Amino acid sequence: MITFHLTAHSNLPPYLQIVEQVRQALLAGVLRPGDRLPTVKEVVGSLAINPNTVLKAYRDLEREGLVEGRQGVGTFVTRRPDGPSPSDQAALRRALATWVAKAQRAGLADGDIESMVRSVLVSTADEGVA
Repeated sequence: MITFHLTAHSNLPPYLQIVEQVRQALLAGVLRPGDRLPTVKEVVGSLAINPNTVLKAYRDLEREGLVEGRQGVGTFVTRRPDGPSPSDQAALRRALATWVAKAQRAGLADGDIESMVRSVLVSTADEGVA
């Protein structure tokens, strides 16, 4: 079962942080089709957030076809999103962890690292369009 964590200084709103954590868990193979996500009540209790925030995240995941809510039973994973295999995902994660550690040693704060990654993502997307 996945355990969610929220980062207060993240540029992403809490519901998107939950969505992204589910996507990453699916890509990494931590979650698999048939697995049950924590109930809204469980997430609210562990994160002390509004139930509507969790419901919004789960609805977004349902719209993507990644999960399915079953009345009175819970929310279950239906499929893995397209993306690298779990082993490729693990290798990419290790490379990113090495880079993040290097950035932290250089004195960058977490917010600065997030901004740098977002900037590179935007510039890479712009280059792909051009």
